[in-house]
Amino acid sequence: MSLRPLALQALCLADPEAKADAALDLHARLTAGALAIDPAERLTEPAPPQRLPGRPERPRLVEPAEVPRRSPFSAAGRAALLHAVCHIEFNAINLALDAVWRFPDLPADYYRDWLQVAAEEATHFRLLRAHLRTLGCDYGDHEAHDGLWRMTEATREDFIARMALVPRTLEARGLDATPPMQARLRQAGDLAAVAILDIILRDEVGHVAIGNHWYRWACERAGLDPVTLYPQLVERYRAPRAKPPFNLEARRRAGFSAQELDALG
Repeated sequence: MSLRPLALQALCLADPEAKADAALDLHARLTAGALAIDPAERLTEPAPPQRLPGRPERPRLVEPAEVPRRSPFSAAGRAALLHAVCHIEFNAINLALDAVWRFPDLPADYYRDWLQVAAEEATHFRLLRAHLRTLGCDYGDHEAHDGLWRMTEATREDFIARMALVPRTLEARGLDATPPMQARLRQAGDLAAVAILDIILRDEVGHVAIGNHWYRWACERAGLDPVTLYPQLVERYRAPRAKPPFNLEARRRAGFSAQELDALG
């Protein structure tokens, strides 16, 4: 059995629990030596009407500006806030599986790294969904936006841009946003949510570090300077710019250089 076609199959699954199961199962099988990795295998996207990624009918997707601001100081507001994070984690499973199947001819460690990310994102999704249910809510009950997947789609043919702009740009924003969110949830008395976000923050440092590693590896292979290339990619793909406050300690642990941190302003 070969990993990358199975990752594509998992990406096509619409049911969130089935997708989480598949990501965790693939990771367990690869770790146990029950799956091969064939970097040279050429794969193609499924034909219409299948569209990537597979996703449930709900949540309804809207533009980012249409998603209302969420306060954690009521049960309903807290549920809406955590639903947004849960949706991010579901999309993060998709982007990790896409990274596994889409890009050929890379080192085997690349595929291992991104499958690990997919499995950890599946765990995050399940932790958040279980907590949502204690608040009388479930995944799909609130509207959500699709910003993370849109950038994944935009960089489908540019491996360097994918590594630059998804893990080390969009996911890195989570490193900055999580501590302030935890502070508000702690004030609201939701210590269970704070503990879940501790797990997510710990793992996301590793995910951003994986993005940093493979971005720099790809730049070195192509003879490009990663620091000077990065703002060009941000401009080319209209990626969102990082906004303060920045979690500089987490970004350092994720592998950002002093020069890159200084450039944040």
